[in-house]
Amino acid sequence: MALPIVAVCWRVSTCRSRYLLTKVSTGFSFSTRLHSSANDGHGLLSALNRRGVLKDAFPESAAQVQLPQLLLAGPQCVYCGFDPTADSLHVGNLLAIIGLLHFRKAGHDVIALVGGATARIGDPSGKTNERERLSSEVIESNIVGIRKSLECIFTNHELYFCQNSPKLGTVTVLDNDSWHRKWNIISFLSEVGRHFRMGTMLSRHSVQTRLKGPEGMSLTEFSYQVFQAYDFYHLNQQFGCKIQLGGTDQLGNLMSGHEFIHKVTGQEVYGLTVPLVTSSAGDKLGKTASNAVWLNRDRTSPFDLYQYFLRQPDASVGRYLRLFTFLPLAEVDHVMEQQRRDPGRRPAQRRLAAEVTKLVHGKEGLENAKRCTNVLYHDSLQALEQMSDAELKELFKEAPFLELLLEPGTTVLEACRQAEAIPDGARGYSMVSEGAVWINHNRVHNPEQVLIRGQHILTNGLTLLRVGKRNYYILKWLGL
Repeated sequence: MALPIVAVCWRVSTCRSRYLLTKVSTGFSFSTRLHSSANDGHGLLSALNRRGVLKDAFPESAAQVQLPQLLLAGPQCVYCGFDPTADSLHVGNLLAIIGLLHFRKAGHDVIALVGGATARIGDPSGKTNERERLSSEVIESNIVGIRKSLECIFTNHELYFCQNSPKLGTVTVLDNDSWHRKWNIISFLSEVGRHFRMGTMLSRHSVQTRLKGPEGMSLTEFSYQVFQAYDFYHLNQQFGCKIQLGGTDQLGNLMSGHEFIHKVTGQEVYGLTVPLVTSSAGDKLGKTASNAVWLNRDRTSPFDLYQYFLRQPDASVGRYLRLFTFLPLAEVDHVMEQQRRDPGRRPAQRRLAAEVTKLVHGKEGLENAKRCTNVLYHDSLQALEQMSDAELKELFKEAPFLELLLEPGTTVLEACRQAEAIPDGARGYSMVSEGAVWINHNRVHNPEQVLIRGQHILTNGLTLLRVGKRNYYILKWLGL
């Protein structure tokens, strides 16, 4: 039975926080890689470090002692931000989400922050050129899509991966435009901007990289780290949030937030980064020559997501099982042992693809991906009959979907011509007789063959027609 999304909310804060203007020393040290030992009390951090989910933590001394103690002391609040620069998150964002899921599963409260305000500014991190300016309408539409991504993943995680986790933390989804819109520029610069030092801001790696580039950096982009730092402060004041999670390219922004909060409140807060995940060829995960691998179904189908991870090379699959699944490490080792014994069956890739697809699209999405795989690569008529119109359209995205009235005595040739799959005249007739046409994975040779229900027309009223190697047509018969 599906659980209601009671833990996921779209909460909007309506009050502006007041500052506690206490002058203190920042005491900031540069980031250090996490280390763990059997008796250091890291607990959750050690487990995430062993999986490779965490790369860096700061400040150094606090992250090694105070942060583990903080996590052991009781439920904490952890947040990660996602700017709505597209209408869906992609596989490159998945590890940060999984980081939040691990914290939630351990009983900590998590906030997924959608940057409706910061998307208007544009994060320069990892970019050689300024991001394209987005209209308010596009940003609002993108927020809806990203919220959909996040809610689906958090719900699927709770349904399918947390059966033995009675102490789940809460999930809150916020839009930072709800507090940034209340500021005017003079007030923001006067009250917030005065706590930032130009030397420190200029020293950030993302800033230095852009300043050395041919296009330089705009004032808008340069101010991004101030807005992200204020986000951390706002969440700290409103939700008691003391931990920010982000990608390695966000390190400078995370450091700005730490410095700002420490300066104005005297509190110690912490930053954790997840690594940039690349393929064995060094490419960013989820990026292809043509497009990204998206998390929303209307951008990347469950089948395509499943196939993406199924095609991962042996050199990457063990690491990806540790990063992108919640399998115990002992089970990961067992799966990799099966892989070494029988690499041709690709058990590791199959398990990886199944676990990720179930997390992103749920059990229904995983079943859909497996049906589509059986239809496309294993010529399964049973799987084809089980597919809905929508699934077939999703699988054969470029294929025409035609609704045709089934007249008594309709032949193979007539069906092909009604679908405009073959040319008129002798050439089309020859294509059928010479074996260039397949109906429901079976080659046909007789153009005059009358269509037979259960053979040419499946029990779901569909016919999958293929001409040549790649030209598919989906026929929906009416009047059955």
